[in-house]
Amino acid sequence: MILSIESSCDDSSIAITDIKTKKLIYHKKISQELEHSVYGGVVPELAARLHVEALPKILVECQEYFPKLKAIAVTNAPGLSVTLMEGVTMAKALSLSFNIPLIAVNHLKGHIYSLFIEKEEVFPSTILLVSGGHTQIIEANSLSDMKIIASTIDDSFGESFDKVSKMMGLGYPGGPIVQENGIKGNENRFDFPVPLRQSPKIEFSYSGLKNAVRLQIEKLGDKEINEQDKYDVCASFEKTAVAHIMQKVKKLFKKKIPLNFAIVGGASANIRLRTSIEELCNKNKTKLFLSELKYCSDNAAMIGRVAIEQYKQKDFISIEDIDIQTRIKERSLPL
Repeated sequence: MILSIESSCDDSSIAITDIKTKKLIYHKKISQELEHSVYGGVVPELAARLHVEALPKILVECQEYFPKLKAIAVTNAPGLSVTLMEGVTMAKALSLSFNIPLIAVNHLKGHIYSLFIEKEEVFPSTILLVSGGHTQIIEANSLSDMKIIASTIDDSFGESFDKVSKMMGLGYPGGPIVQENGIKGNENRFDFPVPLRQSPKIEFSYSGLKNAVRLQIEKLGDKEINEQDKYDVCASFEKTAVAHIMQKVKKLFKKKIPLNFAIVGGASANIRLRTSIEELCNKNKTKLFLSELKYCSDNAAMIGRVAIEQYKQKDFISIEDIDIQTRIKERSLPL
């Protein structure tokens, strides 16, 4: 079995995965949403302290599996440096204590493999990754052959939901909160501009949309923003945010219709986005893959699924050589 650790942001998670059967034997995640909601977003130093408390508590529950472990896997990039370090430090200690190999896992590949938990891989696939830190389209042919073909030039899809929610004091994380409030709102009340509408490039941007929402909230604030105003802002924003992604994905489909398409990442849980992508794929006879909702956000189960493939390839790393990376700047996904 492989023990995997995820601590790239504000979720402390450990999983045990059977190498041969790919079966998820154990999985637990402790979320920090409540602690960070007070601040309207993740506070890195607080997240690191909470990982120090949570990860050992989860590890204690895994003791019965220790004799069967063949490797330790851990997220080492990308993510918050202070939180990645907590997981990597624990992974190093376990690898050294049990004298078993260490596997460094790219967090973005983890999200892609959230599609394949307890399943076989399906490649080639075109993948839309939407999360609090990333908005990308990835051409994935295999574990070692993945290329980012489009990305955001500023803010991410998920981060924009967090900021809009924070602007109105609705709480954190913003994705589910904005979605829930938007259900009660009029999506046509505010005509927010769709980013990069005239641009022929397949790329994303959310800074302008966020600013348009901010200006509208300030305008409403002059006469005291009420609950219905908030619902309408959420609905109108969500409509525009998804319309932007769909406009760019449709451009991609016009160039070449993918055989397989998938949405992954924490923000892939958005119902409007899922429904819109599903309609596009059905229209073009493209097979759509979706992660189970419980595996959309950060979790160790997806890290363990990647680790199985790396274990088969003997893709190990020494305790001395493993490092952390806060961002992936390349247009490919190494590791």
